[in-house]
Parts: sequence; C-alpha cells; structure tokens
Amino acid sequence: MSESRQEQGGLIVTPHGGSVRDLLRVTAPVDLAAIDPRSTPGLPAAEEMGERRKTWARAQVGLIGEELGRQQEMLFAMAKAGSTSPAHRVLLVLQAMDCGGKDGTIKRVAGAMNPLGLHIRSFGPPTEEELQHDFLWRIRRELPPAGYVGMFNRSHYEDVLIARVGALVPEAIWRARYDEINSFERELTEDGVTVIKVMLHISYAEQGERLLERLTDPRKHWKYNPSDVDSRSHWDDYQAAYAEALSRCGTDAAPWFVVPADRKWYRDWAVAHLLRETFDTLRLGYPPADFDVAHERERLAAGGAGTAGTPEMNTR
Repeated sequence: MSESRQEQGGLIVTPHGGSVRDLLRVTAPVDLAAIDPRSTPGLPAAEEMGERRKTWARAQVGLIGEELGRQQEMLFAMAKAGSTSPAHRVLLVLQAMDCGGKDGTIKRVAGAMNPLGLHIRSFGPPTEEELQHDFLWRIRRELPPAGYVGMFNRSHYEDVLIARVGALVPEAIWRARYDEINSFERELTEDGVTVIKVMLHISYAEQGERLLERLTDPRKHWKYNPSDVDSRSHWDDYQAAYAEALSRCGTDAAPWFVVPADRKWYRDWAVAHLLRETFDTLRLGYPPADFDVAHERERLAAGGAGTAGTPEMNTR
C-alpha cells in the first residue's frame, strides 16, 4: 500500500485500486444485485491481513477522523471570515434499508468533528404540517448553514422509495419527483453545497440478523419497530426502487456512492474516506487575519492598551 500522509503519529493509507470515490461511485443502470454487501473495495485482501483488517480499518477511521476535524474547522473558519463565495457547505445524505447502519455511521464518522459545526437531521414520516407542502419543503428547511457539515439520516429520497413501495402517492407523482430531485440538487451545488449521497448496502440475511439482535437484547428493544418486518416483506420492491433512484438521480454534480455495509467496520472506513476525499477537493485553508498581527502582539505584551477600543466599540 502506498502512504498518503502522516497524521499525528499515525499513517493514513491510500486505498487499494484508487480513490474510494472512484471505487464506490455508481452510474446508470445500477444493479444492486451485482454489488456484494460483504465486499471491501479499497481494502487490502483478506489473504494479506486476515482478521487484522478489522482492527486496522477501525484505527484508520480514528486517524481520518482527526483530519476530518481539521478540515471541518477550516470550512467553518472560511465561512465565518466570508472568504468563500458562494459559501461552502457539505451535505452527507445517508440512505439504507432498515438496520442499514445510518445511526452508527454518523456516530463513528462524525465523532471527531466539532459538534458546533455539525448539522445532523433525521427524517421520519412527514408531519401534518409537512404534508401541507411539497415534499422538498422540509428538506430545504434543514439544509446546513454556510461552513457547516450537514448529515441527513434519510432524506428527500424517501419520497421515491417508501412513497413508491407503500403506494402512498400515485405513480405519476413519485415518478415526476426524479426530475424535481435532480433540479433541487443542481440548485444546491450551484449555491455552494457539496453533496455526498451514500447508500449503505446490506444483505437480506444481515438485516435479519440485526433485527433479531434488537429483539434479543432488551437494551435494543427501543430500536425495534414492528413495521420493520412489514417492510422486509417488500425487500425486492425496495431494491428495485433504490436501483431506479440511484440510476435516475446520480449526476456529476451529486453522484451516488454504494457502500457495502454488512461489515460495519468497513462501512465506517469507506464513508470516512469518502468524506476525506471530498474535503480534499474543496481546497480549504485557514483564512488570513484581518487585523495587524504584529500590532496585536505588541498590545498584548503591553497589557492590552491600544487603539482597538472597548468590546462595545469594536464592530469588527
């Protein structure tokens, strides 16, 4: 493996086979059946590392997390200083079947970032108020502010997934939404939002094991919903709905990435790398001081006296 960069005594290693963005990006037509949910694109082969791969990948997530924290800070600082136009924002959209690992991914990948610069939102069934508006209304209200990293647990794609499989709206309505979504996401990118759309791809068998775990462990009963089994009975319909959404709404501006997610440790490694590689494309940096640094050092050494004025007078 080739070395990518040194990070605080640890080493972030370049993925095998190229960037994770290239390895996991999907283009139309998308065939989810051809993507093994237990595969590990970009990692060393099991023959090379054996069970050490799991421990190694988890350590890598920690190292990448430190870098993500610094990149996030630069994103926030640049927006605060008004040094980007349009103001950059990053939005991670996570979609998955039930038990796909959206919560766990956010917890582990966002763990090293400053909570003050994160904008995490989860979308469940629409409220009565939300139903009075078009399906994108509630999404627009939760977009991250300038300089923030937004993370959506489910998203506007529910309106071409569950709305389709559950026949919540006529087919003519949900089919028209693909073009509406593409227009919406194009609008976002033109406004400075970098969109990363990730489907966490688990197998039918893995979902069954995770549901059983929730029923077996009393500490996880709160995670279980009887409707999960109802949705599971429509597995093939959901796979078809996902495949069409990924095919119809994967664009150069807002591509789709499919992360094999049966192995949680690989899932976290892959999403962390997707974020890191995306940050690298933004050419982030700390903004220069908008004050005379040497003069401020002199004032500080002199006990704070000078011409800057009282805090109330200083309008910078």
